[in-house]
Amino acid sequence: MEKQEFKILINASKEKVWDVLWSDTTYPVWTAVFCEGSKAETDWKKGSEILFLNDKNDGMFSTIEESIPHEYMSFKHLGEVKAGVKDLNSGKGSEWNNSLENYTLKPVGGKTELVVDINRVKEFEDYFDKTFPKALEKVKELAEVSAD
Repeated sequence: MEKQEFKILINASKEKVWDVLWSDTTYPVWTAVFCEGSKAETDWKKGSEILFLNDKNDGMFSTIEESIPHEYMSFKHLGEVKAGVKDLNSGKGSEWNNSLENYTLKPVGGKTELVVDINRVKEFEDYFDKTFPKALEKVKELAEVSAD
């Protein structure tokens, strides 16, 4: 697995960017770039489980390794979910076992820099290179539309 980093500067407070990233209303909007019907089932607290699902209840399950509101969120991916059933050891999900996905928010001159670093499987390199910047642009758009 390789580490990949994506960054974007957003003209909004880190509190606003955080809310766009993790609220039940905006999370499905920006993650639709990855997969239509995306949703997350969790309480967003450190140590909690999180299910990243599509409208067919397929996706991945993870734990929240760290959650520091308005600053940092880290997910450890554990396995795949197929039709709502968790699978640790087979399919594409097993390739992601114990990989991390981290979101860091940094204040920069009245704006917020959002930095995402992920461990990615070589097979998905092109997909993430094309899709993650689009997703971050959507976060930027949502945060700046209603920036405080």
